[in-house]
Amino acid sequence: MAKASKSSATHINIGIGEKDRAAIAQGLSRLLADTYTLYLTTHNFHWNVTGPMFNTLHTMFMGQYTELWNAVDPIAERIRSLGHVAPGSYAEFGQLASVPDAPSVPPKALEMVRILVKGHEAVARTARGLFPAADKASDEPTADLLTQRLTVHEQTAWMLRSLLEE
Repeated sequence: MAKASKSSATHINIGIGEKDRAAIAQGLSRLLADTYTLYLTTHNFHWNVTGPMFNTLHTMFMGQYTELWNAVDPIAERIRSLGHVAPGSYAEFGQLASVPDAPSVPPKALEMVRILVKGHEAVARTARGLFPAADKASDEPTADLLTQRLTVHEQTAWMLRSLLEE
């Protein structure tokens, strides 16, 4: 949960009021939790995939988890730019995420793909749900970040769904 910085020695005057900054930071915290959870699941599947599609999926998952890893910093830094603390613990992520944790027993390869499709779609929904708050506050940097994330998650979900077609 995004919290106001305890060391707010200086007033933040970026043209977005505190109430709007708090709402946006809360939404970004959910996006961060979803992104990090999906990163962990994707990395888990990269390590544990087996079967005839091993090489293809192992390589694909590596590209995907690398992209997700590189996404968490800009999301967290946007939260900080808005004057709030970014969540950073497994407990906080577990409370905020809409993406379920990875299964404790690695599923078969195509089930991994199905799980990742659902994960990317969930992250896309989380990002899309934050647009009204960003638009209301004229928060273009957040809107830009959301657009970038939506592009990645929608495209990745499409590519993964393509593997499921017969």
